Amino acid sequence: MGPNPVKLTEELLSAVSIPAGSLVLDLGSGTGITSVFLAREYGLRVVAADLWSDPTENMRFFEALGLTSSEVFPIHADALCLPFAHGFFDAVVCVDSYNYFGRDGSYLEEKLLPFVKTGGVICICVPGMRRDCHDDLPAALLASWTPEQLDYIHDAQFWRGIISGTRGIEILSLSEMESNSEVWEDWLLCENAYAVSDRKAFAAGGGEFLNFISIIVRRTK
Repeated sequence: MGPNPVKLTEELLSAVSIPAGSLVLDLGSGTGITSVFLAREYGLRVVAADLWSDPTENMRFFEALGLTSSEVFPIHADALCLPFAHGFFDAVVCVDSYNYFGRDGSYLEEKLLPFVKTGGVICICVPGMRRDCHDDLPAALLASWTPEQLDYIHDAQFWRGIISGTRGIEILSLSEMESNSEVWEDWLLCENAYAVSDRKAFAAGGGEFLNFISIIVRRTK
């Protein structure tokens, strides 16, 4: 459903240690590819939560790969109103979706952090800009996206401002991801209709304005 989520997840988790057996929320899990990766490669117990995917279809996908509901459990959930007990998860992983609901500075503290145990980590990666250019959007980016769509994409400074106002966390890292070009290239090779549309921006040089940003925080209290 976007630039290679497995490679993004692998790089994201290379900067942090989540013990095998931990209960992890895969927030905005989409069709469940990241959830499978977290369960198989890291031995994590995963709740795959997504607003737009069908949990029944995802469960069939997981079962076809030999995974049980004790390893990956799909659920239909809105990131703005998560249906879990406070302190339920050891960690949260959110790949290529946080920018849709987390741009409100109060979101992390009020809507997500309460569901993570003290000492637990939240690992986020979002598509970003190398430098915010919303006041003068390049024609290359507008070849594929409207200004309204591009408003979901910002630079690392923007995200540091959003995250740093959150009480009860420590920012472990916030940086540009190395796999940026590779994951975009993988995406553009797909015949997905959105990927085909995105090719126009990259053909016009839009890739020079874009990146992926990694954000890792720990709950401290």
